[in-house]
Amino acid sequence: MNNLLKLALSFLFLVHSLFASAVETADTIFHNGTIITINDTQPEAEAIAIRDGKIIAVGKRAEVFKTASSDTQKVDLAGKTMLPGFFDSHGHAWMIGFQSLTANLLPPPDGNGKDMASLIKLLQDWAAANQKAVKQLGWIVGFGYDNSQLAEQRHPTRRDLDKVSTDIPSLIVHQSGHLGVANSKALEIAGVSPDTENPDGGVFQREADGKTPSGVAEEYAFFQLIGAFGKSLNKDVNDLFAVEGTKLLASFGYTTAQEGRATQASLDALKRVAENGALKIDVVVYPDILEVADIHPEREYRHRLRVGGAKLTIDGSPQGKTAWLTKPYFKPPPGQDKDYRGYAAITDQQAMDAVAKAYAHDWQIIVHTNGDAAIDLLIKAVKAAEAKYPKVQNRPVMIHGQTLRRDQVDEIKALGIFPSLFPMHTFYWGDYHRESVLGPERAENISPTGWVLEQNMMFGTHHDAPVALPDSMRVLSATVTRRTRSGKILGAKHRVPVATALKAMTLWPAWQHFEEDRKGSIEVGKLADLTVLSENPLTVPEEQLDDLKVQETYKEGVLVYRRGEQSAAAPSPAMFGLTLRDSVDRHKSARENNHLHGDGCFNDALGLMLQALEQASPDSH
Repeated sequence: MNNLLKLALSFLFLVHSLFASAVETADTIFHNGTIITINDTQPEAEAIAIRDGKIIAVGKRAEVFKTASSDTQKVDLAGKTMLPGFFDSHGHAWMIGFQSLTANLLPPPDGNGKDMASLIKLLQDWAAANQKAVKQLGWIVGFGYDNSQLAEQRHPTRRDLDKVSTDIPSLIVHQSGHLGVANSKALEIAGVSPDTENPDGGVFQREADGKTPSGVAEEYAFFQLIGAFGKSLNKDVNDLFAVEGTKLLASFGYTTAQEGRATQASLDALKRVAENGALKIDVVVYPDILEVADIHPEREYRHRLRVGGAKLTIDGSPQGKTAWLTKPYFKPPPGQDKDYRGYAAITDQQAMDAVAKAYAHDWQIIVHTNGDAAIDLLIKAVKAAEAKYPKVQNRPVMIHGQTLRRDQVDEIKALGIFPSLFPMHTFYWGDYHRESVLGPERAENISPTGWVLEQNMMFGTHHDAPVALPDSMRVLSATVTRRTRSGKILGAKHRVPVATALKAMTLWPAWQHFEEDRKGSIEVGKLADLTVLSENPLTVPEEQLDDLKVQETYKEGVLVYRRGEQSAAAPSPAMFGLTLRDSVDRHKSARENNHLHGDGCFNDALGLMLQALEQASPDSH
């Protein structure tokens, strides 16, 4: 009997040992907070455990703590809320870095660029705080002024910027990215004089004599000024832009970023910083299909970087009145007749060929389309490509889709086109859309998330930074409330529940990028990409969503950002003393984490700006 008892006990001990050894030991356990998983089968959890950068347990505290050992780090969330790391549905990581290191000229509440005097002071303060950068670059640079929000209701001129400096060239970029202003020294360096003719597709505005350049330059004339500035850049500065862009994204809770229209220069910069180990969050790159010769998409990251596919741009923006519409603008821009509908940025054949090229190579293609006529062309191109290559499953993406019609929703669903929408327009430009761009009826339906949900479609929401600061909480707030600057609700039928809006920032963009099996929700086996918020977005009043703050960001279990501390994402830039993140944090008005507003066709201007910088950079020759 004793032998049988001993045998039984030995067997039980063996079984216990086997089960114990089967339980993975956690490196880290997060607990004592609300954990929103974005997993419909287990919406919330009390704790999660992580090992080797992946989630190994999700659930009740007692169960998760069974994975603990004496070496396990236990992180007390102290009542805060944890979610999956945000997945950037569309943005421009490299250009975010460029913007983040220049003077913040935004109007209130995002900055203090409210009149000419304040613009001059902001530039002077930035130059004083960034003397090393000014000395190395030889330029003073600002970003984000908005003439429509200035007290004087005009653009600054060279004479205004000469008050900042007459010896150092100065250049400021309009919030749309489609024009800018140079001081007299910058005009001299760029070779712009009274004898300079306007380039094709651009205008140098003139003073009263009709000859002397005022300093304001539009479109391709502006890119000539950008090219002059670009001569001061080198590989080190380009690389710094890449690093700083991802740092800023991490500070808003993004663990996967997108470079949504890469040139060869920005792609090369991202590759260099990735190989040097300077990327602490993942970046998916989409080179311009019409500009970059060698595009080699891959599904796996190399040092946190991968090429996801290609980018195509069909039109401009509605608020810039360059989006390609099927019906006239509510109020046409100066110089255009009442039938003006905007225009395409490329020919129909270019669009058809580009989409066909992507399908022929089995590349994912993301396509900028704001106007409904541009969306019609996208639909036509995808239909033709799918008929020719029926076995390709590349998840094409519609970027922006501001004026997506109800009938077009049915068509993009049938074609499998994923809509990446831009609901932040409702806040920043909603009033303007209603009063000037589209009129009351069409404005109600910009970024029509309600129609998309009626068709049971997934969608992504984006910031399109640097058009807007990559403020995740503003993205969330605008998607849920659709409240304009003036406080009006724009298209109540398109308001989205918070839980759904969170999916559009996490799980659904992960699907968009073919990463739903490893990102987008807090589930066993997925990467421990995590964001910690100050409060629970599911329980705070909807009008307070944009007041929530990202407290911490973790990439595969490693802290890459903590509020109030220097970001762990990368070293602070040696040349720059005051970054946009500092400026935003310091400019505390009614809301602390506000962001830029801008022209949704900025990525068109962005591509041209990048090309100008690339061609002018001394390292590019």
